Amino acid sequence: MGFDIGFLIKTFPYLMLGIKMTLLLSVISLIMSLIIGVTGALIRNRNVPIISPIVQCYVELFRNTPLLVQIFLIYFGLPSLGVTISGPLTGIIALSLWGGAYAIENFRGGFNSVSQQLEEAGYSLGMNTYHVYRYIIIPIGFRVSFPSFSNTAMSVVKNTSYLAGIGVVELTFTALDTVAVTF
Repeated sequence: MGFDIGFLIKTFPYLMLGIKMTLLLSVISLIMSLIIGVTGALIRNRNVPIISPIVQCYVELFRNTPLLVQIFLIYFGLPSLGVTISGPLTGIIALSLWGGAYAIENFRGGFNSVSQQLEEAGYSLGMNTYHVYRYIIIPIGFRVSFPSFSNTAMSVVKNTSYLAGIGVVELTFTALDTVAVTF
């Protein structure tokens, strides 16, 4: 029993289908997570009266429940309400919401790390709140929070493997299927 390069060449096209699906799900989920994260972090950072507690509840809910449970609730729970969603779309929604919850905290920490003196300097130059956030807080906070967001991004890519549980043909599914068929 040794390494069989012929077997790898024979199964490579099938594995490539899984890699393509994994990358597609990951990229779309990361873009959505980034949007959710920056928006939610700005809401939490500005402490918007009604919306900020809602965002905080969302973060706590999605960070404190297992991702597989969230996937199952979306995939199996929504049809009982009359909403049927395909496996890949379920994956995008679940991974985006999960990654977005972590991204909110990543970016909130980055935005909070910008010193008060820089914010005051922007105001003293005549900038309004929008310009202070656009030119000072968001660029610096994004740079500070990028390493922690890259960890979240890697977790989103890793967690696409959970989607094999609902039959999404991604890399883990194709690898397990190949092992099951060929022993």
